[in-house]
Amino acid sequence: MANLFSVKDKVILLTGGCGILGGCMAKHLAEEGARVVVLDRNVEGGSSLVDEIKKAGGEALFVETDVLNKEILERNREEIMAAYGRIDVLINLAGGNMAGATIPPDKTFFDLDISAFRKVVDLNLFGTVLPTMVFAKVMVDQKKGSIINVSSESALRPLTRVVGYGCAKAAISNFTQYMAGELAIKFGEGLRVNAIAPGFFLTEQNRALMTNPDGTPSPRCLTVMAHTPFNRLGQPEELLGTVQWLASDASAFVTGTVTPIDGGFDAFSI
Repeated sequence: MANLFSVKDKVILLTGGCGILGGCMAKHLAEEGARVVVLDRNVEGGSSLVDEIKKAGGEALFVETDVLNKEILERNREEIMAAYGRIDVLINLAGGNMAGATIPPDKTFFDLDISAFRKVVDLNLFGTVLPTMVFAKVMVDQKKGSIINVSSESALRPLTRVVGYGCAKAAISNFTQYMAGELAIKFGEGLRVNAIAPGFFLTEQNRALMTNPDGTPSPRCLTVMAHTPFNRLGQPEELLGTVQWLASDASAFVTGTVTPIDGGFDAFSI
């Protein structure tokens, strides 16, 4: 039997692929033989990542995008199809948070910057909906494709401070399950939509929140680890097994799931 977990020659798109998590995924999938397409607005970072993958012997393409602009995404689709002729996997990584959409300990809900809240919801939710709308059309024509959304621990249970981000990621989990039914029922069982829900990983976006200026764990980070049975933060490489499983035929009968990757955080209660 062929290797169920193989992603060799699959065309795999990663929106927001220049971040710490996306970069780790892109390099791994390329090492596994996938044709990786990094979509990001960060031209310098994306080009550098693709150059690194190519130097290591992998196949990769950088495409500048804006996940909130459907016309740009449609042009991206044309470029990708011209290069590879198909799209097998879409990983919706684009997202993020901003200070105004959070509530620090010295503030209350009534201090929330609703404009920032809206931007966070737009980036995370519409930044997933629009790429799905554009790239899933190719998968429908192929009658096969896997979409992997990125939810969050904050979607599984409300966390203090990150109200905007948590609401947006909860919407991602709901959208994932909705689209699993929508695509399979109307277009066939070859279309699958799942999500991962990472726990706490140190990224550039949360570094100021999770570490002190000297790099030591912040009080919030210590609280997070105290509520994590593994008693540590996750490493980017620890997402790769689940991502490859969902991208490969090993998960052929799996759709509509949200998989926590969190060292036990969601399962633990004092």
